[in-house]
Amino acid sequence: MNLKTSLTLTILAAGLSFAQQKTEKPKFNQELATSLGADKYGMKPYTIVMLTSGSVKIEDKAKMGELMKGHMANIGKLADEGKIVVAGPFLEKNKENYRGMFIFNTKSKEEAEQWVKTDPAVQAGVFSYEIFPWYGSAALPLYLKHHDEISKENP
Repeated sequence: MNLKTSLTLTILAAGLSFAQQKTEKPKFNQELATSLGADKYGMKPYTIVMLTSGSVKIEDKAKMGELMKGHMANIGKLADEGKIVVAGPFLEKNKENYRGMFIFNTKSKEEAEQWVKTDPAVQAGVFSYEIFPWYGSAALPLYLKHHDEISKENP
C-alpha cells in the first residue's frame, strides 16, 4: 500500500472514531421535568432578591458577628426547606451597592419578600433588598445536593 492510500485510510479511520464518540442529547425525562416544575423549555420562574446595604451601620463587631451568623443560619434553613436555590455575596463593590443575591424557588414576589424578611440582618436594617422576577433552568435546585460533597466547611 502506498503512502497516499495509507494516509487517507488513517484520516478516514480517525474521523470515524471521532464521529462515534459524539455524545447524543440526553433523553427527555418527563418525570424529572414535572417534579421540577419545568415548562416545555426546561425552564421555570424564580424570584431574585438582591441584598443591598441597609440604612443601619453596626460598629459593635460582636453584634455584627451574631447578625452574620444568624444570616448564614437563615440561608441554610431556607435552603433545607427548598425555598432558596442560590445564595452568595458579590466579590466586589459595585455602583448599585449590591452585597449579595438570593434566588428563591418561587415566582411570587410576595412569598420571596416574606422569606427574605426572616433574615436577622434584614430585620436589623443591615441589609435592604430589591426583588425581581426571573426565568431560569428548572434544574437549578439540583446542584444543591452536591454542594456538601465539595465544601470542606461552611461559614
